[in-house]
Amino acid sequence: MTRITIAALVVVVIALSFGAGFMYGHTRSAGTGGPDIVGQAWDIIFKEYVDPTRLDTENMTRAAIEGIVDTLDDPYTSYLEPRNYQLGLTSLEGEFDGIGAYVTIDDKKLTVIAPIAGSPAEKAGILAGDIILEIDGEPVDGMSVAEAVIKIRGPRGTAVKLVILHQGATDPVEIDVVRATIEIPSVTFQMREDIAHIKINQFSERTADELSGALDDAGAQQAKGIILDLRHNPGGLLDAVIEVASYFLRDGVVLAVRSNDGRVTTLDVIKGRQVTDLPMVVLVDAASASGSEVLAGALQDHGRATVSGNVTFGKGSVNVLRRLDDGSGLYLTTARWLTPGGRLIEGQGIEPDVRLEVTGEDAILWAIDYLHGGK
Repeated sequence: MTRITIAALVVVVIALSFGAGFMYGHTRSAGTGGPDIVGQAWDIIFKEYVDPTRLDTENMTRAAIEGIVDTLDDPYTSYLEPRNYQLGLTSLEGEFDGIGAYVTIDDKKLTVIAPIAGSPAEKAGILAGDIILEIDGEPVDGMSVAEAVIKIRGPRGTAVKLVILHQGATDPVEIDVVRATIEIPSVTFQMREDIAHIKINQFSERTADELSGALDDAGAQQAKGIILDLRHNPGGLLDAVIEVASYFLRDGVVLAVRSNDGRVTTLDVIKGRQVTDLPMVVLVDAASASGSEVLAGALQDHGRATVSGNVTFGKGSVNVLRRLDDGSGLYLTTARWLTPGGRLIEGQGIEPDVRLEVTGEDAILWAIDYLHGGK
């Protein structure tokens, strides 16, 4: 199974199989390096190690994979054991058990991008920008995003103890959060005067259908403009981003993908959608990441919308989920995103057309005034 995601924290896994030759100690030639050397070391250990009772092929294989992944020093590339594979996939379906917070690695620190509105995390006082130091007494130093999220998530009704350092604080605090079933509405809609305010919380399997309904409602209520709110949107499924862009762009490139061999391919809008021509403002902030950056960059490069707010997060990598034969998997960074105009998103983010000092509701009010002709 292969799933391509563009989220800052989608919890998935990738698996690498050494094969039966490695598992059972078959002899391999030394070669000059790479897998042959790994195989040679494996064979020598199984033939000569003093205490054969300590040789556990399953644990050793996983440890070898984790070691390889660690050398990449990429917070978005992770190995997950089989028991966590299905748990990781559920985050792409719009519902899961957990505390309801998006996290990432920022400056080598496990950082909260944003709590989900109404979630146990938000109710417990966890804020955007918080740094997580410990999970149930275990320091998070060296954990990947996937490892940390798996430890935080768990069955509803159970509690997790987090040590948190709030932004600007000098002393950490301990916060107990009781997990719950987190339902994530991908799209929310409301009319603000004669302007449709459409907020996309994340790009999931149901985003396109929910957006289509919101646009129908906006048309029925004779909306004169659209505020597309991507603030605190951490990304999601690539297919959903392409589908969403296709409701606002009639043709052209949505994004370009630069692979590990340097080749650049493009992904275009899906033809045949009912495309709206209403004037648009796209709201972004520092927690707009990955898929939301792709969409904002595409609408900006095509001159379709005025992007307003603050510079986005800067997560522009392609991540592929590979399932291994034993049920484990690898979540692997395989390429970088470029906007239609060729701008790199990774580490750069999207620079808004209009920088805003205001946030929250005030940013929405600014966008309404802008669409009414204000400056």
